[in-house]
Amino acid sequence: MNREQKLRLFRICLAILLIAGIFYSSASGGLLLFLYLIPYLLIGYDVLKRALLGILNREPFDECLLMSIATIGALAIAFLKTGEYTEAVAVMIFYQTGELFEDWAVAKSRKNITSLMDLRPETAGVLNENGEPEAVPAQKVPVGSLIAVKPGERIPLDGIVIEGHSGINTAALTGESLPRDAKPGTLVHSGTINLSGYLKIRTTKSFDDSAASQILELIETAGLRKSRSERFVTRFARIYTPLVVYAALALALLPPLILTALGQSGNWNEWCYRALTFLVISCPCALVISIPLSFFAGIGGASRQGILIKGTAFMEVMANTDAVVFDKTGTLTTGSFEVTDLHSAAGTDKEELLSVLAHAERCSDHPAARAVKKAFGERALRYETSDYREIPGRGVQCRLKELSGSPGKEFAVLAGNQELLQERGILSGGTAVSGTLVHAALDGRYLGYAVISDSLKSGASRGLSALRNCGISRIAMLTGDTEDAARDIAAKLNIKEFYAGLLPEDKLKFLEKIISESKGKVLFAGDGINDAPVLARADAGIAMGGLGTDIAVSAADVVLMDDDPGKIAEAIGISRKCLRIVRENIWFIIGIKAGCLLMGALGLAGMWLAVFADVGVMILAVMNAMRCLFTGRADSPKKNQEQG
Repeated sequence: MNREQKLRLFRICLAILLIAGIFYSSASGGLLLFLYLIPYLLIGYDVLKRALLGILNREPFDECLLMSIATIGALAIAFLKTGEYTEAVAVMIFYQTGELFEDWAVAKSRKNITSLMDLRPETAGVLNENGEPEAVPAQKVPVGSLIAVKPGERIPLDGIVIEGHSGINTAALTGESLPRDAKPGTLVHSGTINLSGYLKIRTTKSFDDSAASQILELIETAGLRKSRSERFVTRFARIYTPLVVYAALALALLPPLILTALGQSGNWNEWCYRALTFLVISCPCALVISIPLSFFAGIGGASRQGILIKGTAFMEVMANTDAVVFDKTGTLTTGSFEVTDLHSAAGTDKEELLSVLAHAERCSDHPAARAVKKAFGERALRYETSDYREIPGRGVQCRLKELSGSPGKEFAVLAGNQELLQERGILSGGTAVSGTLVHAALDGRYLGYAVISDSLKSGASRGLSALRNCGISRIAMLTGDTEDAARDIAAKLNIKEFYAGLLPEDKLKFLEKIISESKGKVLFAGDGINDAPVLARADAGIAMGGLGTDIAVSAADVVLMDDDPGKIAEAIGISRKCLRIVRENIWFIIGIKAGCLLMGALGLAGMWLAVFADVGVMILAVMNAMRCLFTGRADSPKKNQEQG
């Protein structure tokens, strides 16, 4: 508990002790009222103050005014009629108890979010001219600086590992417990923890632009985008509060006046008591508190899983999703090409084919060449490369001189696509294999080809299966890649609808078509600069936060920090759970209050039932709202029934 919460708890306990002492005292009349005013003012002075400030600021109609009128009126009735002051003071005590419970619930839901402040170390170990780390405020470290991170320390700024090897705990950002490998060339994010090795990192972003700072900014601004349910509650409270005040006033005045006009006893005390009970029951704080708290808790629980939702409105969108559209490269696939197969010609083994290709591509920086060199790895060099020449759009040609076996023997080599070898008369027919193919020929003899593909992300297949299980009726893929590459990935993931060879404006056109044909909301998941217009146009855009560009992350409404497309189904499940709890609370609160209001107006409900209808219902609703904090895997009904 914080200081304010402890003070409120102390006031509650002290007020209860005072009431117990007064209850067993022999005081009566005006003295008894004076004694009861001590615990009443002790526990309720802040409520009375807020009510008075609301009146002075011409915004009187809130729960503080309702509680003030009801309790002061109850004290007046007790003084004039019953002499039972305990009930009136108890109403204020229970109200403050409910407020304390609400503060605790909000604090608990904030815990996952405020703890993110620890993600940002205040200092960074910047290496000086002597190679020694010096502590410098992280906000003052310029981009391009070389920093050192010791084992067990948090990485203060985004950057690329220059030296060292270690495991990185990314759980705070991604929700994943398994550490990730970091070595020279690896991009690392601020807020993650260096587990074992000593790392030297070249910073690529400033403190304010680093991952941890961006996460905090996203969460801090999430509440600015209210959902339809929250906007409904706000409008409802503005109309409802003055309405019940006037209704209570009418209940206190009209029946006694009518009865008096008919020559009967007006029984003013009884009708005033009913009106005051009506006011306590009608207090809308349960609705006003529990609905925003549900969404806030849902956002906090999602952030713990590495899912950053930029506003509660997007939780409502995801809960009503009917279609999900994916980019391919960097979203469903890793975006890094790999040699997935080797097909050698007769008389050539695969090792020889790979060796010739790797030596021929040594000087090329083409993605396919990098994939070949990566597959060859650290094997010993067999040839010396000379007369290297790139043939634009086709491949490379060079000469290879043997370093062992027959030292000095040279070969003419071609390595490239099918068109290159067909032009040189080495290859006559084509191949039916999908993916990027790199063919090789040695002194005019065809050696075979390597299949180079963009590999699927580990969570892609599982993620799409989870989406189908949670009732998503349409899954499509939009990509700028070739038709063959798109068809290959679509077949592996069982995607029936895909469109290839698209420019950004083409993606936007196809997305518009899918939106117009869908009954529910449409999500788009992407990671690149060219995805930004589509991310912004979708009902909710989802960006891959780890690999994704800053522009894509800025344009998106939801960010997946670990680039796992499987988290999309999880985000939908969390949103559906949150919306279901919100609706449960709305119907529960309105139902209980409507019944108790009717009973209060008919004189069947006393102040104790009014306390339950106000504070008791609020506590139950807040406890139900707290379930939104506890998020697991996707909440996946077979059909999307969460229409809102």
